[in-house]
Amino acid sequence: NLMFNLPDDEILPLSKEHVFWTWSAQAKVNPIAVKKAKGVYFWDVDDKKYLDFNSMTMCVNIGHSDERIIKAMQAQAGELPYAAPGMTTKIRALASKAVADVTPNKALSKILFTLGGADANENAIKLARGYTKRHKILTRYRSYHGATAGAMAATGDPRRVAWEPNLMPGVVHFLDPYRYRSTFHQSQANISEEDFARDYVNHLEEIILYERPDSIASILMETVTGTNGIIIPPSGYMQGVRQLCDKYNILMICDEVMSGFGRTGKWFAIEHWNVIPDMITMAKGLTSAYAPLGAVAMKPEIAAAFDEHAFESGLTYTSHPISLAAAVANIHAMREDNVLGNATSMGQVMRRMLNDLGESHPSVGEVRSIGLFGIIELVKDRKTKEPMTPWNQSSPEMNALKKYCMDNGLFLYTHWHTVLIIPPLIINEEQLKEGFDILDKALEITDRTVGG
Repeated sequence: NLMFNLPDDEILPLSKEHVFWTWSAQAKVNPIAVKKAKGVYFWDVDDKKYLDFNSMTMCVNIGHSDERIIKAMQAQAGELPYAAPGMTTKIRALASKAVADVTPNKALSKILFTLGGADANENAIKLARGYTKRHKILTRYRSYHGATAGAMAATGDPRRVAWEPNLMPGVVHFLDPYRYRSTFHQSQANISEEDFARDYVNHLEEIILYERPDSIASILMETVTGTNGIIIPPSGYMQGVRQLCDKYNILMICDEVMSGFGRTGKWFAIEHWNVIPDMITMAKGLTSAYAPLGAVAMKPEIAAAFDEHAFESGLTYTSHPISLAAAVANIHAMREDNVLGNATSMGQVMRRMLNDLGESHPSVGEVRSIGLFGIIELVKDRKTKEPMTPWNQSSPEMNALKKYCMDNGLFLYTHWHTVLIIPPLIINEEQLKEGFDILDKALEITDRTVGG
């Protein structure tokens, strides 16, 4: 096909000429020119093979180039590539049911499809405000909810600061239950998990009272904090948040854009704590990124609040048929291959490998994981917990570690002083070991700075 005819060696120069890059200083960009991907690997135009330890953007949960999903998208494109948002289609009916059926206890039975995670969160906020007739949204400081203005306002991390003050008003932030660097427990190393959780729930309740409960529409949280630390809520925390929401009639929204669709070994991470939120937002693993799609799953009573007056929001590509075909095929493929079971069993293998790394490398301060959602936190000193890079910065050591991994065919994401390990959910033990062997060598770089 002449339309797609471009020699491999021209991909990078042509891209550099015309592409404007996100999250990047334009002059410093040096992207990988990717040619193909299969399973847990991808290849660049020089046929260099990479093991994908970040599922690209924490999204290719089913693995690369799954024929079942590609064929479903092709078939849908042949049958009906687009219909208006006010219409419905066979694939819209099927996709809505497929997503509703994987929510906890099938309790979030109404589905609003969006284009990705950011607008899923924005629409969840609109729904919460419309349903409660309240304005404020509470989110955590170590959160990321998306790059559009509303989602960025909800975000707690430094990506928000670049765009202030021109963001959506009404957001109040609170602290995450981050055990390793707890604000409240520096001198209480032995506090029980339950007491730890209770202190952070009490902190949230105090903020609710200061902000006036009757002004708060929702508490929006990443169930497991993503790029800002894979912070896994302690036992009792999510239950405590649910109780606060019930006590003050506040909606509980779980952002499962990264932690959903098998990442933690369950369809949604919130299932680990037997809590049913009022809404769940999702994207990424919903289609395993074969096509752009987000969704808000909500309890039917939230949808019913708009029975008599309109929900004043919408998107041209709401329920785009090709994206929905990808979602239905992805959910089916995950069931067919018991991907959740693999994420659970390989998650146990990965935890063992993480612990082994921690024991053999003095620069590892802590490792955390749930399912195939893992992180290594690197420090210059285990006693003081001084991070390998200052807050919101990079460092020569972290850059060198990442470069070593990439040079040796391991693609992963580093964030400040942490290394994220988020492979496709189809990975096996041998492939995990392949990546961890490279990491084991790379960590010798950061070890050199310890106690030096």
